Amino acid sequence: MEIAKNIIVGIYLVVCVVLIVLVLKQSKEDSGASGAIVGGSSNNFYEKNKGRTREGKMKRATIIGMVLFFVLSITIGIIYV
Repeated sequence: MEIAKNIIVGIYLVVCVVLIVLVLKQSKEDSGASGAIVGGSSNNFYEKNKGRTREGKMKRATIIGMVLFFVLSITIGIIYV
């Protein structure tokens, strides 16, 4: 059982480091107050294919990493109690 604990903690540490890198590499998406005043059209080609871009893939990877982070956090909490 001790080996399984160490493996889970190792995976947890890798997920933590990957999440930190992913979050730091992402760019800010909102345009602030000027975007709220001017408004934006969400009917262009970029908005329709946003998930296929590098930013879209990074966002999806971040969401998957966060889910893994929460599941592993709960698992580690259960194992060490």
